[in-house]
Amino acid sequence: MIATWTTLRGFPPAIRLLVVNQLGVNVGFYLLLPYLAGYLADDLGLSAAVIGLVLGVRNLSQQGLFLLGGSASDRLGARGVIIVGCALRAVGFGVFAVGVSLPALLAASVLSGLAGALFNPAVRAYLAQAAPDRRAEAFALFNVFASAGALLGPLLGSALLLVDFRAAALAAAGVFVALTVGQALVLPPQPARSSGQSVLGDWREAVTDRRFLAFTLALSAMFALQNQLYLVLPVQAQQAGGHPLAVASLFVVSTVVTLAWQVPVTRWLHRRLARGPAIVVGLAVMGGGFVLPLVPVGGPAGPVRLAPVLGAAVLLAVGVLIAQPFVLELIPAFARDGLTGTYFGLFYLVSGVVAAAGTTAVGRAMDDGSGGGVPAVAWLLCAALGGASAAAVWALHRRGALDPTPAPAPSAVPA
Repeated sequence: MIATWTTLRGFPPAIRLLVVNQLGVNVGFYLLLPYLAGYLADDLGLSAAVIGLVLGVRNLSQQGLFLLGGSASDRLGARGVIIVGCALRAVGFGVFAVGVSLPALLAASVLSGLAGALFNPAVRAYLAQAAPDRRAEAFALFNVFASAGALLGPLLGSALLLVDFRAAALAAAGVFVALTVGQALVLPPQPARSSGQSVLGDWREAVTDRRFLAFTLALSAMFALQNQLYLVLPVQAQQAGGHPLAVASLFVVSTVVTLAWQVPVTRWLHRRLARGPAIVVGLAVMGGGFVLPLVPVGGPAGPVRLAPVLGAAVLLAVGVLIAQPFVLELIPAFARDGLTGTYFGLFYLVSGVVAAAGTTAVGRAMDDGSGGGVPAVAWLLCAALGGASAAAVWALHRRGALDPTPAPAPSAVPA
């Protein structure tokens, strides 16, 4: 943790603000979202189909509009897009607190999803431009504070649910109000940089960048494997540990590992490995972690049987903290001036779609009807995803595709 604070103090105030801002973003998000489905079912009495619609609309509004948010960041300036995104999230969560009709819930879902589509690529584009020579370290700090927020949010949400769901929703909205005001007052403006062409021209240039699309597809498995912290690992932890606290322990160890090792590991790797090999190592560690639960451990449910699952969670966290800063450092290296946000938006759009497909495949592999925990085929599929992704990134590295030179700007703006 000393290395983390020392590194944080070495960055300018704008980056320190955005890093701490991500702590608040995740606190506010996880304060509400993990408990939304239960509220819709238990308090409002909605059917599973309607709950799925509300949650699906929120996810689609965010994932489907990442490209729009990235382009807005390029053309309007990242600062304004970040502020608007936080304000919309505050409004959306406020509507969840007071709205009980289906139209109100859908409106809240759209607003909160659109908010994420705006500020997620904008924050990353701002960091990439504000720290061009220290991007990996900046994104490492970003991951540390994001992980801390993801742990603190559910804890605060659980406490506020002792009052009721509306208290949690209003608190989450209040977090985003504070973030909106703080950034409006303190975050320095960052000039918008024109790409020299239309929005459609920007999108066409990004989606036809074959090296970048290959990079994006190769890294999509990283997000699919991260999602298993909410799917296969909790299911197995509950079955092996025999207590709900076993599931909570996954998130605790994952966060502790990230807080303790993220910045030192990133700095150590930055001095010793190129970005491509570092990403390959991270992906291989992530995939290898899913082999541990295949180790046979006998006896009753308890700490001994839980150990392989906790080991998988630790290796997953280690793999992410190795690979992710270098992945985020590379994305703007593909983009020429004026397209950084667009490239971040496209990366998260494509990665989200592919990761959703991968998670669906893992879910199908789990559905064997035995009720005896996660079947071996699901663990092997996760391990294979990590191995295939590592091999794809290694192939790109060997071809020199991870040392991109952005295309020159067009000489004239198309009509």
